[in-house]
Amino acid sequence: MGESKCTGKRWEDMETDVLVKIFKELNLVELSPVSQVCRLWRVACSDPLIWGTLDFGLLKSNFIQTRASPYIWVDDRSDKRLSKILRVAMAISRGNVNCMIFHYNLYMKDEHLNYISQRSPHLKRLVMPAWNRISKGEICLAIQRWEELESLTMPTIGHPPYIMEELAKRCKNFKELKVMGSFDLLFASAVTTYLPKLKVLSLRCSKVTKGALLCVLNSMEHLEVLNISHCLLFEIATNGRRQVIHELDDSILERASQLREFHHCQSRECLACQRMMLDEGILRWYRYEDWFWRQDEVSSLDLKDYGRLFGAQCEMLTSVD
Repeated sequence: MGESKCTGKRWEDMETDVLVKIFKELNLVELSPVSQVCRLWRVACSDPLIWGTLDFGLLKSNFIQTRASPYIWVDDRSDKRLSKILRVAMAISRGNVNCMIFHYNLYMKDEHLNYISQRSPHLKRLVMPAWNRISKGEICLAIQRWEELESLTMPTIGHPPYIMEELAKRCKNFKELKVMGSFDLLFASAVTTYLPKLKVLSLRCSKVTKGALLCVLNSMEHLEVLNISHCLLFEIATNGRRQVIHELDDSILERASQLREFHHCQSRECLACQRMMLDEGILRWYRYEDWFWRQDEVSSLDLKDYGRLFGAQCEMLTSVD
């Protein structure tokens, strides 16, 4: 019998779409050497189908809180590790990242934000990390580069108007905002002034004043979806004391009834609401399940499971000596 000949294609001759389907099963650590095999493989490794969402939800900083600004100290190894991971991810993705998710307790610096904003020009959704160490100028510069941005999840910030103003100037398709922390009348006024066409707003697990909530409901004609689930709602009583609101009154419910979706929960029996009361409205996420901060009653904002690109294996293999 003669020798049988192999009729299958060699790896280097396979169609790009076939390679992409295979490489989609790999994580960031595995993709790095694969992308260096040959030009065809590098092109396949950079395909937008692989890099649609870059989820760093498992990546956290090693930090301690301090009394002086920026109120946080971060281990130098955490910064080096983050820089290393971002270099690999941005090099392979080649500008094809549409959605980027960072852990609430990742404390990046200006140089990190500048690096990713330069190399992900088509970003449409950003779940921000804490920005204690990011300057106002760098945030604005990043937003200027992300003209296609449509959705932002952000931790609380002391003076939010400049961010809302920058979004209004640069991001013409911006429609979705999630705030994690505190939402007062100043914040609400900034949103209604600069983002009047906002369609989705989630304040889930935030400390919200009644005045801020009414400001949003009375002023935002284009708002379709509002989530105030598990918020600590309060108003200032005539004696100057803060009074917690456990039940929504008619003035709120009537205005909210005009929305397509209105999510709310202020129940003493609800675990998330109990946590908000315990933490006095500023949720200490590190106390609870690591997936708790990823949840949202609004389907488009819920982060679901962690992404494949940066899974638990990557977390272990990307340490810095």
